[in-house]
Amino acid sequence: MPGWTPDELTSIAQADELDLTSERRDGSLRHPVTMWVVRDGDDLYVRSMHGTSGAWFRGTQTRHQGHIRSGGVHKDVTFVVDTDPDLNDRIDDAYRSKSRRYGADIVGGVVNPGSRAATIRLVPR
Repeated sequence: MPGWTPDELTSIAQADELDLTSERRDGSLRHPVTMWVVRDGDDLYVRSMHGTSGAWFRGTQTRHQGHIRSGGVHKDVTFVVDTDPDLNDRIDDAYRSKSRRYGADIVGGVVNPGSRAATIRLVPR
């Protein structure tokens, strides 16, 4: 499976937001959802503020495929749920660092147990 190029990783990680579109059962695309994205090593992650009950999160679990757009990069991706505690600690830190200007109350929307359970790694296709 191909990975992210260094330029793609840098462009997406430096962007404030990412637009994510997931595929329905019939292969059509849902409406895009805008969210924060963080990088850990050579991987990119997003989280649902509403945990696993969030509508867009549930949509990613239908076919586990979709499309993202961020930092000038457009890419088809596979959605992989990752709940490794050590990884989630690093992702918490990445969100806190990247988005600290929004304050702890806002960042807390993606740094909490429910959101940690809805951590998705974006894998390029």
